[in-house]
Amino acid sequence: MEHSLDGWDIAKLDDLEWMPWGSHDNAKAKPLATADGFNVALVVAEPGYAGDPHVHGFPEFLYVLDGSVRTEGQTLEKGDGYAASTGSRHTDFVTESGATYLSIFKL
Repeated sequence: MEHSLDGWDIAKLDDLEWMPWGSHDNAKAKPLATADGFNVALVVAEPGYAGDPHVHGFPEFLYVLDGSVRTEGQTLEKGDGYAASTGSRHTDFVTESGATYLSIFKL
């Protein structure tokens, strides 16, 4: 059976290059796919990584695959996640231990 790939962005992890993540040099990401302006990225953040404060222009979703992160005073560990609404302020995002997570966002 033939399957149409119209509207699909399918990636193979090993074929993708790492790129810097955020404004610091202690995190990297592999952009996995894009659809309708939303991006899915695999992020590896080293211990001590801290995200820059920002206001979400679009919804943002995160799922922790390994390690832990603190966001808005809450500690998220493997299997935890969040959804942030458009207009929400992100003022606290840190990983003391290091973390690997999926981030789904729109620029």
